[in-house]
Amino acid sequence: MLTDSQLLSCGTFYLVATPIGNLEDLSLRAIRILGEVDIIAAEDTREAKKLLAHLGLRKPCLSYHEHNRRRQGERIRSELQDGRNVALICDAGMPGISDPGQEMIADLLADNLPVIVIPGACAAVTALVASGLPASRFAFEGFLPGKGKERSRRMQDIAGEERTIIIYEAPHRLFQTLTDIISVMGPHRKAALVRELTKIHEEVYSGTLQDLCNYTAEGVRGECVLVITGAESVSLPAEDPMVAFRCYQNLLAEGRSRQYALKEAARRSGVKRDILYKVILNQREDTGCS
Repeated sequence: MLTDSQLLSCGTFYLVATPIGNLEDLSLRAIRILGEVDIIAAEDTREAKKLLAHLGLRKPCLSYHEHNRRRQGERIRSELQDGRNVALICDAGMPGISDPGQEMIADLLADNLPVIVIPGACAAVTALVASGLPASRFAFEGFLPGKGKERSRRMQDIAGEERTIIIYEAPHRLFQTLTDIISVMGPHRKAALVRELTKIHEEVYSGTLQDLCNYTAEGVRGECVLVITGAESVSLPAEDPMVAFRCYQNLLAEGRSRQYALKEAARRSGVKRDILYKVILNQREDTGCS
């Protein structure tokens, strides 16, 4: 922990939002800060230098990304302690969201070092508004896990989410992700694919999840954001195991997985999951089903 006198001589760490497409989306304040700081830490220094050249600025840049964040984080801290001001930028949007920076911010704040956010463009919020889907309550999921149990678990979790869901995805993985989402949510949820935000070929494609899956089957280009309506809030008579069981059966009939149907039927009915599971086993024994 730094002493009060050391803190007084420290520089400021700025988090500067950069354009997500159109360079005119950079705020006047962001331009001023980038011109005033001593060093710019960037996810990709090549992209940073392109932006600075567009602004007519020349600044020392250092690389800061997922693979060097610990080593470079110490260097940034040292620069701040020596009184130099540092700006962190990512390739597009707000640093610290779905890219490195969050741990660094937390560490600096824990030591009372000055951290200032310069707001600006954000793909998640822009896509949400552009989608026309309910925006009063939403859940930002960022990038889903690529594979395995963690991906399956996350899919099951968001299937019951009642808020509008925002997901980032790379274009080459989009079709498979939509296919996986349909396996737990069903094909009929309203959704929107928002891609190439603020660029020349910006597009908002709206429909059901199945519509989006069909649309992307041959592939798409550009940075993509999926916006999906939340699950309907359904209240069943409280704590009735047989009502919960019928809800479980209905969800299976919709094509949902057994794991999701068990969890969702228990949530809707208020019946504990282990009690519902026993009812399911008893029903299987009564009907002779395996």
